[in-house]
Amino acid sequence: MALLINLPTDLLRTFITVVELGGHSKAGAALGRSQPAISLQIRRLEEMVKAQLLVQEGRIIQPTPAGEALLSYAREMVRTNDEAVNYFHRTDRSGVLRIGLPTDYAVAFLQNTLTGFMQENPAVELEIHCDLSRELHKKLRSEELDMIIATMNNPRLPYLSRSWVEQPIWACAESYVPDPDRPVPLGAHLEGCDYRSRMIDALDGAARRWRLVYSGPGISGLQNAVQNRLCVTALTRATLLPGMRELTEDEGFPRLEPLRIGLFYKHPRLTAAGLHLVSELVASLESVGSGVAKVSLG
Repeated sequence: MALLINLPTDLLRTFITVVELGGHSKAGAALGRSQPAISLQIRRLEEMVKAQLLVQEGRIIQPTPAGEALLSYAREMVRTNDEAVNYFHRTDRSGVLRIGLPTDYAVAFLQNTLTGFMQENPAVELEIHCDLSRELHKKLRSEELDMIIATMNNPRLPYLSRSWVEQPIWACAESYVPDPDRPVPLGAHLEGCDYRSRMIDALDGAARRWRLVYSGPGISGLQNAVQNRLCVTALTRATLLPGMRELTEDEGFPRLEPLRIGLFYKHPRLTAAGLHLVSELVASLESVGSGVAKVSLG
């Protein structure tokens, strides 16, 4: 029978905190321990897994390849532990929780998981910030937001908890008939939007002319423009409204490159309410999307 080793959650929590906060001193301050105590815990964990987990590059501490692999499991194990503890301490869920969402996801998530969370946790005040994904990542790093859902161009971005793939689709009004002799009338979010760049790349790659006729930051304005036949655009299926239809390759609209989306947060900075919401989001994502990747943790 193979020897089973139990990895203590306190060691895993220390490891996560060192990585996410960028050093032993900051981790010690966050966890209420001295720097030598933090170093000792990391050494104990390295002895248990028989691998070096951290390496210092200049003044920056980075996980080794083995550390990155362990980080994936550690985040999930600590999250599950905290979810179990929070189940018996539900009265501790209070305060303000700042969530960042890309504009096209705001509608779907607000109407489902976030709305349910607010109803079940009236003592928690949610602040929803909608922006371009690149801005959301910046705000998470600077701790202006507690958690974000955002697109990711790099599969190894920090603070990643879950990732999944979305396939954008071309959307138009039901009565819209494409004219191959005229430029495609495009509607898009502002410059820097991943959907916008994918539409332009796809049309340019197919040598299809286009012109931008609508640009705005909000999903509802873009949906309204599509429904009124002002433009065509790229959406997720969740944001395809009645009165719209999907445009096909046979109509001259090439397949759009898929997007990888991630759920990101700094575990050491989250309150009990935040950890509970992460669990709710993870459960929601796993229930609606087969493309949700449990292995893309880190």
